[in-house]
Amino acid sequence: MTPNEQAFLDMIAHSEIGAGLLAVSDNGYNVLVGATASKPLLFDSYAEHPNILNAQCNSTAAGRYQILHRYWVYYERMLGLPDFGPDSQDKVAMQYLKECHALDDINAGNFADAVAKCAHIWASLPGAGYAQHENHLADLQLAYTTAGGTLA
Repeated sequence: MTPNEQAFLDMIAHSEIGAGLLAVSDNGYNVLVGATASKPLLFDSYAEHPNILNAQCNSTAAGRYQILHRYWVYYERMLGLPDFGPDSQDKVAMQYLKECHALDDINAGNFADAVAKCAHIWASLPGAGYAQHENHLADLQLAYTTAGGTLA
């Protein structure tokens, strides 16, 4: 994984989980949807996707990149993943970025273009259109550069 790719993943985690929740969890890898820094909802085993429905959010999203269980099942098989651990979650997120054709933009430092290409995957990214909170591009760019990402 290149430094820009790692910084982009860190930015997604910042966008989806938030700095406060990242700090009180296993860097976001064990977070359930609906969690907050003041009320962390965490799972304790990486053996498999927790597949816990949060009825309030109507979602099974979990982990650093808030992966839905229904998608996890597909990618777990496709990528031959052994568990829902941090390495496996990173591999799924990277696969999402490949499928969105965002990797060239990420590695070239075309941050805004990369975000636009994968906004439909993560509801917290600007332009996602899921009627949920979307973070501002400038804030996400700051998280990206703080994580070591470079811009064109």
